[in-house]
Amino acid sequence: MKKLLYTVMCCCALASCTNLDSERYDAINPDFFPTNEKDAEALVVGGVYAPFRSAEYSGVFSTAHSFQVIGDMSTDIAVCCWVNDSWIPLTTHNWTPNHSYTTLNYTDYAKYLGTMTLTLDRISNVEMSDEKKALLVAETHLGRGWLAFLLYDFYGPIPIPTLEDLKNPLDEVIEPRATQEEMTNFIETELTESLKGLPTRTTQFGRFDKGLAYTILMKYYMHEKNWAKAEECGRELLKAEYGYGLMDRYADIFTLENEGNKEIIFACTEERGTNLQLWHDHALPGNYPTQNTAIQKWDGYKVPWPFYRTFEEGDDRLSVLVGEYVGADGVLFNEESDIAKHGNLYSGAVPVKYGEDPESTGDGSQIDLVVYRYADVLTLLSEAIVRKGNAVTSEALDLLNQVRVRAKLNPYTMGDVKGVDDFLQKVLDERGHELWFEGVRRSDLIRHGQFIQNARDRGCTTTKDEFVLFPLPQAVINEGKGKIVQNPGY
Repeated sequence: MKKLLYTVMCCCALASCTNLDSERYDAINPDFFPTNEKDAEALVVGGVYAPFRSAEYSGVFSTAHSFQVIGDMSTDIAVCCWVNDSWIPLTTHNWTPNHSYTTLNYTDYAKYLGTMTLTLDRISNVEMSDEKKALLVAETHLGRGWLAFLLYDFYGPIPIPTLEDLKNPLDEVIEPRATQEEMTNFIETELTESLKGLPTRTTQFGRFDKGLAYTILMKYYMHEKNWAKAEECGRELLKAEYGYGLMDRYADIFTLENEGNKEIIFACTEERGTNLQLWHDHALPGNYPTQNTAIQKWDGYKVPWPFYRTFEEGDDRLSVLVGEYVGADGVLFNEESDIAKHGNLYSGAVPVKYGEDPESTGDGSQIDLVVYRYADVLTLLSEAIVRKGNAVTSEALDLLNQVRVRAKLNPYTMGDVKGVDDFLQKVLDERGHELWFEGVRRSDLIRHGQFIQNARDRGCTTTKDEFVLFPLPQAVINEGKGKIVQNPGY
């Protein structure tokens, strides 16, 4: 396993989008690489930023099978019309340790924790300005903490490679899974450590900054039900120096014209040469009318009709979640025609979400894939305030209403809220309507204690209480020789 980590480190350096001129880096020897600031920058871009991309079928945020897509597909908010052994188990909660889509994010990206640990060590002795070194070190800490959190959310505690083992790849050491305390301490420490060297708001869109770090920390604290610390992070992000705000129109968040807008906290961007997202390829039916007729349309992803019907009439977010249209072929698409084609379980409204890329010549779009945005923070902060104090406050209501008003809905009044539980349900519902296919629904339902029951209510007969975690790949368990233990229930 250590051999694999070491090999990946070499590959990541070669894959960097930073120009390395004619120097050869076909093997990484710390005696000659990295030796200067340019080398260190290349190492961080190639080894730390590498997994956080949406590059066709590659990256933790790819539109094909990312953390966002896989997570949402296990809930009531998403389904795929391609009825095959990859997608069916997600909808029906019938996955196993040998199911590729529930395990591939571990298989493909857990090894980057070792890559980042080696990167941190290798840049530590490179001569460069204190400011630049602090930035690169901070970016590496954030990368480790962020990736560890994403994996922890899906799989629970995982093995955390040590620098000593990574430096001795021939020793064949099998690292056991971290304890719960070790895992959570690692995530929190890495994320808080990153704050020391990051700018408040990056001037190079697509690079890490404090806004991103505090957002991930907030999500981590919500996961751990540490409401007070989650609230602190949310309040930090409200400060004027971060410059975040809601766009006037929901649809404008996701367009080519508005890339880098004030609502976006992090997006996979072409500026780092890592973005070619395939959203419209996966989501649009073949007859969906587009101005650019070259856009590929594979009729895959849908928002199931039962969830679509929970939206209020006049909700502006339905402008890009389409329940009815007349196709380019003149055929009407609606709930009735879609169910007739795909059946009740694998049909739904069309999650258009993103604007068109007029330059697309087929597969892919250059439009930045949005990962985190300000509406997510506002609604989480609203929830954290109420959970911490066990009381609905006017401030919490106002934070939630900011998102509702932007959606052209009437704001809630205190008279509309029938206590804490009712308010929390309203937050959960609003986040579903606001953040569909942005990868928050699974963690939201788990935090609210509704994930498993939600699946059973949808007719899933094979789900288990333990399915709040996905399984580790069976190959990892086999290679672990008893030192790496599978999650309960598998």
